Amino acid sequence: MNQERIEKLKREFYKNFETYPEDIFSSPGRIELLGNHTDHNNGKVLVSSVDCNILAVTKKLTNKIIFISEGYRPMIIDLEKGIDELQIRPREYGTSLALIRGVLRKLKDLNYQIGGFLCYCDSTIFKGAGVSSSAAFECLVGKIESYYYNDDKIEPFVLAQVGQYAESIYFNKPCGLLDQSGIALGGINYIDFKDTEKPLIHHLEIELDDYQFILINTGDDHTKLTPCYKAIKDEMHEVAQYFSKNVLREVDENDFYIKGEDIILKTSSRAYLRAKHYFEENHRVDKAFDALLNKDYKTFLQMMNESGESSYYQLQNCYVESEDEKLPQALKFTRKLDKDATIRVHGGGFAGTMLMVIPKSKLDVDLPPLRERFGKNNVMLVSLSKHGTYHEGKI
Repeated sequence: MNQERIEKLKREFYKNFETYPEDIFSSPGRIELLGNHTDHNNGKVLVSSVDCNILAVTKKLTNKIIFISEGYRPMIIDLEKGIDELQIRPREYGTSLALIRGVLRKLKDLNYQIGGFLCYCDSTIFKGAGVSSSAAFECLVGKIESYYYNDDKIEPFVLAQVGQYAESIYFNKPCGLLDQSGIALGGINYIDFKDTEKPLIHHLEIELDDYQFILINTGDDHTKLTPCYKAIKDEMHEVAQYFSKNVLREVDENDFYIKGEDIILKTSSRAYLRAKHYFEENHRVDKAFDALLNKDYKTFLQMMNESGESSYYQLQNCYVESEDEKLPQALKFTRKLDKDATIRVHGGGFAGTMLMVIPKSKLDVDLPPLRERFGKNNVMLVSLSKHGTYHEGKI
């Protein structure tokens, strides 16, 4: 627990609300280890929470939510206005206020109790760069509601489902369940989304202490690239529909390869390549999972590298036409800097963040040129965390 940071939050809380906070909540960022764009087609993923987070101090307040994120205006939900206060508001698409409304509405629809609170928070998750600041925010709101109004009995995966609903419907950004699940569950998790209501989840008690995970903000913001993410899901859906299925997970993989030429004619070559990435990525996730269980870190990192290659050439989510292409240039730079490093696009892609994994013994060599190239504040050393979204304690 960062006491200096908490003391600052407490001071700001009192300055804004003229009362003292009572509780501390934390919601982490996440690293997608493997499973790039597989979750929205009921695929497989490896995901871990990390030690950057949203940290919040709160106090229960009947029937009104006043939520302040450091540097932003207060967001207010007046629950005394009833169900109309929880309706979708298209003018709020892409805003945190929309996420709060969406979380509350889904919890209410699931017959959970909802209520008000005061909150002041800050974040070490840099926004718009693929570390899932929005999912961390959704899970935070859900956890506060769970703690204050539901005896803290809402299961982590339910919080993830609630967050996904808020992001997809109220925030208007199509997404799978990887981000919210990794954040709500905490630690390293293998998740098979074949049944999205009851996925197969394996928690791994693995510590990769010899390796340094580095998130690099390449300088582009992905928050305006929702159409690019939507196109991946839509094109995978086109291929699934070719087989009269809803998602690629329902498609027989052998049939997919047998009918490849006709799929390209009926959809597009890009849709075919993206579907091919999906099938191959599921196999990489399984192979990486087995490698971690056997502490075969060489194979695990190899699968991450292969995932990065496939994301670039098949999934094609490392660049946007007519853009500055900072992400592909960053990938090229880091590969030239350290040919043995594990390097890949991170998260949704197209812009924002890349992930680099190196032995800690090489950090002194690789870190200075990375900071010189991207700027000190854009090179974040992160550690895999055991914590998901949780109530840290009373104040």
